[in-house]
Amino acid sequence: MTPRTSVEDTIARYQPTSVGEEAAGFARLAVGKAGPTSRSRAKSLLFAASRLGDFGLICGLELTEEILFHPSVIERFIVVGCDERSPATRRTLRTDLRFLARAVDPGCGPAPVALSRERAKTPYTGAQLAAYLALADAQPTSARRHRLSALVCLGAGAGLMGADLRGVSGNDVVCRSGGVLVVVHGRRPRVVPVLACYHARLVASAANCGEGFVVGGVDEARRNVTARLVATASGGVDLPRLDTGRLRSTWLADVAEALGLRTFMDAAGISCSQRLGDVVATLEPVDEETAVARLGGSRSIR
Repeated sequence: MTPRTSVEDTIARYQPTSVGEEAAGFARLAVGKAGPTSRSRAKSLLFAASRLGDFGLICGLELTEEILFHPSVIERFIVVGCDERSPATRRTLRTDLRFLARAVDPGCGPAPVALSRERAKTPYTGAQLAAYLALADAQPTSARRHRLSALVCLGAGAGLMGADLRGVSGNDVVCRSGGVLVVVHGRRPRVVPVLACYHARLVASAANCGEGFVVGGVDEARRNVTARLVATASGGVDLPRLDTGRLRSTWLADVAEALGLRTFMDAAGISCSQRLGDVVATLEPVDEETAVARLGGSRSIR
């Protein structure tokens, strides 16, 4: 028996006990038109189409491809008819039904365009960070030296960027609990331990600006402050433009390495952290001293 004959035989013999013959017949007809290339694919499509057909009968719909494969009917089936199934099963059913809809009626519209996932920016190397800190030390005025130095320290040492970074004043850099911390205000208020290798520089920058913002400016709602600070940096013609996103990625990589995150994910067989947030939400937060010990320990610049 050839693979093609095997697939056709699988479709022709399909008769599930959980749905009636009318729904099964609708599934056989639709999947036969789709032309699956393997038995496993045919079975998956038959399962989805027969359940859609059964849902159509319950709703009093005519079992035609034009009606049941309409996007609104498929969505209602997934939301209402599959409410007791697992999220993974519902996603698979919708994918299979959308495939069948395009296969049996090419004029039903184009498939959704796949959108690329945003990737984390590449962390800076130790040599690159050292070059940016040297660039900060070479600025012509004390204020610019401290502001550019604070920008690097808050990004690579505490993972701040955007409004969190711009909103840090000198008073928000505090020495307590055995380390240096940054008090972050705004939409996500928190206290962040600073990596030890950035302590001295950040404390000096905070002391220099006093109650002002450590990266410059006078208005808390100001924008593009860090962009102007980077753009006006003197020297460093051989350095790429400093990127706050890459500074945050550097901090994330350093902290992940310190916590053994790669070892944990490898041991758990996890390649994506999508569900880790649900697990972490069940854990008790640690006290400040513990956080400083774990995240603000003595580490050299990467």
